[in-house]
Amino acid sequence: MKQNEMIDDHERLYSAPALEKGLDILECLAASDEPLTTRALAERLGRSKNEIFRMVHVLLRRGYLTRMPGTEGLRLSGKLFGLGMRTPASRALIPAALPEMESFSERTSLSANLVVLHSGETVVAATTTGKSNAGITLGLGYGNKAIESRSGLAILVFQSGAVGARLMQEARDAVDGILPPDYEERIDTLRKQRSLIVASRDILGVNDVICPIIDAHGTALASLLVPCLTLRKDPIDLEAIRAELLKTCAAITAKLSVPL
Repeated sequence: MKQNEMIDDHERLYSAPALEKGLDILECLAASDEPLTTRALAERLGRSKNEIFRMVHVLLRRGYLTRMPGTEGLRLSGKLFGLGMRTPASRALIPAALPEMESFSERTSLSANLVVLHSGETVVAATTTGKSNAGITLGLGYGNKAIESRSGLAILVFQSGAVGARLMQEARDAVDGILPPDYEERIDTLRKQRSLIVASRDILGVNDVICPIIDAHGTALASLLVPCLTLRKDPIDLEAIRAELLKTCAAITAKLSVPL
């Protein structure tokens, strides 16, 4: 038997057409810049509408897809992201990050906040408290629209491929496509410096120092946000804090690069 015939027999033996259709739908929506109707999906995938309809119904019921309000447009939900955050590598993020965040807080007396993305918004997944007499600590679960949040941008900038396109689309959808006025400036700074020092959008007298946690493949898994309160008697050296935060993120990345 020829090698090509053996491969064909192997593919026929282990084929799962229904599963492949479902995966085709998910991958097609992940690569699309806009919601797609069932008809549009069928056309892009070269299948009949009836073939796609049943798959879409199941994916909607299981929470992998959502329908845009008032339209027939479909897009991916945040469920795939949630599953991704439950993989061994993602579950390792907080255990790897917390000791380094605590060390950072010990050195600087400032709080550190671990930020992740979910459904177009930022979420604080872990925090450490500094020893400063006057400081700011964000509550677990605190969040903002990712594209408006500098800690969210720090994650979005360092993405690629279909996953990056989906995350960016979710972020844009969350703000109805309206980008903040400093969007391009912040993106450029993050790409050049892999960090930001910027006045807080929410709290007067506070500067945020932000740095992404980037894995060995150049993808941001999360970001660290450090709010720095301006004090008259004890001003903070923001550049020194940036340097410490960059070291902290590098230490977390080094831990995550060790095979599980």
